[in-house]
Amino acid sequence: MNNNQMIVQENSLMIIDGIKLDRVQQSMDKIHQFQKVVQGALKEGHDYGAAFYGASKPSLLKPGAEKILMLLGLSSEYEIIEKFQDYDEGFFAYTVRCVLKRGNQVITEGLGHCNSKEKKYESDKQDKYMLGNTCLKMAKKRAQVDAALTVGSLSDIFTQDLEDMAEFEQTERTETMNLNDAENMKLSFGKHRGKTLGEIYKEAPDYIEWLSGKANDSSIRKAAAIILQQRNQNQIDGQTTIDDIDTDDISDDISGENSWNDDNLPF
Repeated sequence: MNNNQMIVQENSLMIIDGIKLDRVQQSMDKIHQFQKVVQGALKEGHDYGAAFYGASKPSLLKPGAEKILMLLGLSSEYEIIEKFQDYDEGFFAYTVRCVLKRGNQVITEGLGHCNSKEKKYESDKQDKYMLGNTCLKMAKKRAQVDAALTVGSLSDIFTQDLEDMAEFEQTERTETMNLNDAENMKLSFGKHRGKTLGEIYKEAPDYIEWLSGKANDSSIRKAAAIILQQRNQNQIDGQTTIDDIDTDDISDDISGENSWNDDNLPF
């Protein structure tokens, strides 16, 4: 161990020695209680998104961040700390700081960045000269979510709001989906909430047929369609494998952005 490492270790021990452990335990208990309150108060699909493919935690959304700050009695102020604007090329980049305050006291801050070269905006059909405002708003939102996660000690139950990444992951998930993926996809709504599509098909195949045409989530529509196609093919020859399914032939564009919830589901 070199001298620098010894100094760091000694400084750390000095900090720990000065801590009253009973107060630490009380603080930890309050953090856990607050996390439970937040989880009970926020609504999936509005305040936070479902965990996207490959993620272990759901993403905190702007409405959820605003509710957390309201629960804590905090206000937010924003500062653009870095910006680049090229109106000729239509390139914009912003880094924003969100400062959380209680009265005049600064509690914590968060940072957010967005630029128009992100994949989400490269494929966006909106006027390129409007991207500046769009990117600025996204950077501001990301900064607020970052600050809310920090002040509420919520990083172990939510991840940063990356809606563009979630969309990319969902597209990737849909395009590469096979039968195994489809059967193991779980529903987060309705009377079959928490069950996989494979389990639901065994209990209520009509519900899978309904999902294939009516689900808002394109990945669920495609998964249901894959299961139905496979089952129908099995009835014909009994030998079809996953590789025999051409998932590209199953339309991702099953129209109908139908509005539905647990109360108006047909099953």
